[in-house]
Amino acid sequence: MLVVALPGGAATAAALASELQCPVTELVVHRFPDGETLVRIDAPVQGECVVLAGSLHQPDSKTLPLLFAADAARELGAARIGLVAPYLSYMRQDARFHPGEAVTSRSYARLLSTAVDFLVTVDPHLHRWNSLTDIYAIPSTVVPSASAIALWLRNQVSEPLLVGPDSESAQWVAEVARLAHAPWTAMVKTRRGDRDVSVVLQPDPAWRGRTAVLLDDIVSTGHTMAAAAEALRDAGFTAPTCIAVHALFEDGAMERLKAAGAGRIASCDTVSHATNAIPLGPLLAQATQALAER
Repeated sequence: MLVVALPGGAATAAALASELQCPVTELVVHRFPDGETLVRIDAPVQGECVVLAGSLHQPDSKTLPLLFAADAARELGAARIGLVAPYLSYMRQDARFHPGEAVTSRSYARLLSTAVDFLVTVDPHLHRWNSLTDIYAIPSTVVPSASAIALWLRNQVSEPLLVGPDSESAQWVAEVARLAHAPWTAMVKTRRGDRDVSVVLQPDPAWRGRTAVLLDDIVSTGHTMAAAAEALRDAGFTAPTCIAVHALFEDGAMERLKAAGAGRIASCDTVSHATNAIPLGPLLAQATQALAER
């Protein structure tokens, strides 16, 4: 097996290769003045299972190098080509909300399904799709982050109360709470725009004395989690711990969370960020090995 780091994926690739005890190389990417891209794999791939590794946030600049690398590996004799993308992009647009819109989750899935033979990812944003098999035509494994987050909580937070900022987060929050043996709740969110949200918490006297832990799968601008932190503060909680599975943290999100009264901010290492505290490398390696051996 050979692990190839996609642009921005050096840390993910290194952790994966260490767990798999296999070689790792970084995809060489050259951009010409006219905007075109050349890629090169500086390692022999003949007969190997080549695993392209790296998260796909900011995907428009990463997808063409990924496709070119997969095509080059296949032409150079790779036995199989896999993709380990802890953060899988283009999952939010899972319906045609306005006439003429592309359902990009389906479009992107078709594109990747023609390029690689298998896919490993972490907690993709499955809302209207029941599973990745609804849209991906290749074998895929979803690695759940819940067990790693629960372990971190047991070691780091005393008497936690797991809180989801909206109903969509309930699926992750409930499972982490079960594994951490902690109570949980989910707020009710009203979204009026990408940067205009409000949330409502229904407090319970039984939660008195517990440390609130906000958990969401994706934190992008941070507006939803910041609104949830303010609601917890208004309900009498001290600064909540905030956990993101995928720490995109765009557009001043960190500053927004701190201004809302957030305490410690932690994330899984699906997207490289200063808040990374919860490693998923061993889980990704297990899933990759299993698919590679099929």
